[in-house]
Amino acid sequence: MSPDHPPGLDLDRLRGLLDRERPGLVTGALSGRLIEGGRSNLTYAVSDGSAHWVVRRPPLGHVLATAHDMKREHRVISALHPTDVPVPRPVLLCEDEEVIGSPFYVMEFVEGTPYRTAEQLAPLGPERTRAAVLNLADTLVELHAVDPAEVGLADFGRPEGFLDRQLRRWAKQLDASRDRDLAGIDELHSTLGRELPRSPAPTVVHGDYRLDNVLIGGEHDEIRAVLDWEMSTLGDPLTDLGLLVMYSSPLGMPDSPVSTTAQAPGHPAPSELIERYAARSGRDVSAVAWYTAFAWFKLAVILEGIHYRYTLGQTVGRGFDRIGDLVPVFIEHGLTTLQEG
Repeated sequence: MSPDHPPGLDLDRLRGLLDRERPGLVTGALSGRLIEGGRSNLTYAVSDGSAHWVVRRPPLGHVLATAHDMKREHRVISALHPTDVPVPRPVLLCEDEEVIGSPFYVMEFVEGTPYRTAEQLAPLGPERTRAAVLNLADTLVELHAVDPAEVGLADFGRPEGFLDRQLRRWAKQLDASRDRDLAGIDELHSTLGRELPRSPAPTVVHGDYRLDNVLIGGEHDEIRAVLDWEMSTLGDPLTDLGLLVMYSSPLGMPDSPVSTTAQAPGHPAPSELIERYAARSGRDVSAVAWYTAFAWFKLAVILEGIHYRYTLGQTVGRGFDRIGDLVPVFIEHGLTTLQEG
């Protein structure tokens, strides 16, 4: 990969657009690199030698624009930027596919670290790790405190029937990749359907809220920016909490290709994160077990889809051969969560 020609990003065309739309913003030749670790949309770091920006675009060759809606991502960070929710400052949205081959947007570059594993957190030490993860819960409270109508997001989603639609959506995803017996997954899905909780008032929902989707930095390890808003919508805020709890729970599988951060020294227990969120948000979290079990179900379906593509030879890279072994573990965690409450 050349810094002059990162795949999927024509820097000359980008420079021309920025010069037309944001005169004086760029003061030198642009260089860029693909930021590794993205799971869906492509993310690039771009610089003119003194200033830095980030460009987001859909995957190469992708045709289902509704699943990778750049306008939607740009809209939500633009709406949230004036609030207490830390998001990068938006710079420009381009819906003209002639520029780089797809719609894209530009935002400011924020310094910080996305911590993906317990091993990466360990050097922080117990006290800093604890503070960083508690900050994650506090930032979620700030997000859910935003009034969608006040920031122009009243029509950002369809909150009515949100949980039922989510269950049906992920069941449909499962059926699309079902080619083996998965003990317990139909029981998990049907139990979730029977015990559907009543949702609180809708909020902006991130949809993939976890530690490695935020940037942490500064003297006090504060959350500098919440990233990856491609699954955001208006819906039940407790789905975000359930996902955070799931990612803060030990998997019980050493050397798993999908890890949580739960084993890092100082990491708060899921119960503490739940209590922290409840105390600071004032929300009733008595049904949090349902939301956590739903998170286990959702991730089981996602992992089964990855495993299915692996069996068809459609994935490349390390660790995919072990993804299939994880799916029963996620199903079991989901069932246990429902049973134990």
